[in-house]
Amino acid sequence: MAEYLPEITSDSVCPVDVKEELLDECESIWKQMEEISLLMMRVKALTAEYNQWQNRSPEIISTNPEVLLALGKEELQKVKNDLEVMLSTVQSKNKQLEEDLKREQQWLEEQEQILDAFNGIEEETKIQVEQLSKQSPNARAFYELQNKMLKIKIYKEEILNALGEFLEEHFPLPENGGSAKKKNSSEEPAVELLTLHEILEIFVNKLMSTPHEPYVTITDSFWPPYIELLLRYGIALRHPEDPNRIRLEAFHM
Repeated sequence: MAEYLPEITSDSVCPVDVKEELLDECESIWKQMEEISLLMMRVKALTAEYNQWQNRSPEIISTNPEVLLALGKEELQKVKNDLEVMLSTVQSKNKQLEEDLKREQQWLEEQEQILDAFNGIEEETKIQVEQLSKQSPNARAFYELQNKMLKIKIYKEEILNALGEFLEEHFPLPENGGSAKKKNSSEEPAVELLTLHEILEIFVNKLMSTPHEPYVTITDSFWPPYIELLLRYGIALRHPEDPNRIRLEAFHM
């Protein structure tokens, strides 16, 4: 765990260069996702055009059935080739996105490990401060420990803020204002959805506060695509007996 802990000095608290590098990488991933969206739109347009040609009554160029058949095959082959090229491009982009997502998952696991380590250091420092305040008359040592604990808290907040900004930018809530209607009831008021950052924070707090019972019950405030994302990439796990309860994978173990 020590390899993940940055050296804390009085001049610097947060590794700005690492943070900027992560943000640049996230921006690059977002641009790739936009390219995929444009490619998917082009696929839809070509598919619609193909369907129109299928339903259209072509002008009679020749009365010779063999000529008409040859022309039809040629046209369909062109469309087929275009669609195959588009499919190959989309599959290639999807593979790249999966690799990028795996890297982001690894980054998330590392951040969870760092946070867990800082939580342990913070708790240890609190105990030391309390012991010194009761037993030691040395005020200088007491204030040094207090300053160390404050720096740890500040750095932990910086990490949490960076994680929150990344999730808010690349995993936003749906465009209907962050709310969803309850199932089987169109007249009931909409439920306010939680952001992915808030969901992860709930899981982390639950895991840290009650490690013997880390499962969280899924409510209407949990947007299903977020839950499926966490489950699919091994960030969260379902309860073996209750699919409505999930927990954060214990990366720190």
